[in-house]
Amino acid sequence: MMGSVRVGTNAGSVRSVLIALAWAAALIRYGAHAMSGTEAEEWGAVERRGTHFVVQGRPFLVHGFNTYWLMVFAADPATRCKVSDVFKDAAAAGLTVCRTWAFNDGGWRALQISPFVYDEEVFKGLDFVVSEARTNGMRLMLSLCNNWEDYGGKAQYVRWGKEAGVDLSGDDDFFSDPTVKSYYKAFVKTVITRVNTFTNVAYKDDPTIMAWELINEPRCPSDPSGDTLQAWFEEMAAYVKSIDPTHLLEIGVEGFYGPSTPERLQLNPNTCAGEEGTDFIRNHQVAGVDFASVHVYSDTWLPDPDSNAHLQFVRDWMHQHMDDAEKLLGMPVVFGEFGVSIKDERFESRFRETFMETVYNTLLSSRMRRDVGGGCLVWQLFPEGTEHMDDGYAVVLAESPSTLHMLSQHSRNLQTHHSKGSCGSSEPHEEL
Repeated sequence: MMGSVRVGTNAGSVRSVLIALAWAAALIRYGAHAMSGTEAEEWGAVERRGTHFVVQGRPFLVHGFNTYWLMVFAADPATRCKVSDVFKDAAAAGLTVCRTWAFNDGGWRALQISPFVYDEEVFKGLDFVVSEARTNGMRLMLSLCNNWEDYGGKAQYVRWGKEAGVDLSGDDDFFSDPTVKSYYKAFVKTVITRVNTFTNVAYKDDPTIMAWELINEPRCPSDPSGDTLQAWFEEMAAYVKSIDPTHLLEIGVEGFYGPSTPERLQLNPNTCAGEEGTDFIRNHQVAGVDFASVHVYSDTWLPDPDSNAHLQFVRDWMHQHMDDAEKLLGMPVVFGEFGVSIKDERFESRFRETFMETVYNTLLSSRMRRDVGGGCLVWQLFPEGTEHMDDGYAVVLAESPSTLHMLSQHSRNLQTHHSKGSCGSSEPHEEL
């Protein structure tokens, strides 16, 4: 077991290590040299071929992180530097993908002030995020809405509908009401067709963006059959692909099994998970969906305080979804969020690193015996000076040398396994 995530150490010395690792990460990522200006202009889009991701015919491995607040920080010149810091820290650790919010609906520093009304300064903040990601060789997964009320989400859309006189009974009407759906579609189109004020490249044409996510952690408990969410996924996936057929698309679900696979309901973390209106297998059979989405939060899903039980759940949860992605869905699988709160008193402080190691080791062991690509993204990476935003899950690499080592080691392990041909076939698969 490695040292505590929050180790008392000299942050300046760790920053020096981060800078040194940045050069090493560049060598890993770009062959034998950092990405030149010409290469930055020519780097290709991430594509899906069968059960793998590829870039210009070469396998692409997802080793990433979440930092949801990048856009709102970038919208303020006083905090914009923190966006640059987190990308530099991530690149130094060998990370390749960042998942972040491309929405903020109503409220403070909103991107979408009201339906069809957007804040140009906040949009410029998102432009900066995309531009800065490209500068640091980082791909983006951009989420377009939230199931939860944070940053507005589906509840804000329903409030807007009610204010317009639409008869709505609850937040789940977000998924079925035509007026509310028209608000969402208008927003999505505005984002996807946006021309970046820093790069002069439309988002839909920018290979920096790896994928669009329809919504973060969608749930519709008012219809446990799953039909409502399924219809919404079908409609919105088709809509996004009609605007942007190039970029990859995922739906943002947590991975709960539903009515279409009753034999798998016992694999869910609890009974309620199978009644949330999501259905892992059925949802990912929607036309236009390119890879599977799964989250891993045993600390919030399981009441058991036994840390070994949590780790075993993680292994079983991941192996089952990777197996299903390969054999039933024929697509890559990305564990888009995983983490443990250090504020959870059930676990000792070092458990988070043990949890993270388990996720990374499970992913590597699966690559050795399964022909399925994808990866995982830790929730969440923070730069120094943003600790006031910490919800308990934040990892500050400058304060966490052992975590930095773990992330860098996983990056090296991925490259080693790939070079040995153990990450699936070295040749891209034909599209299924």
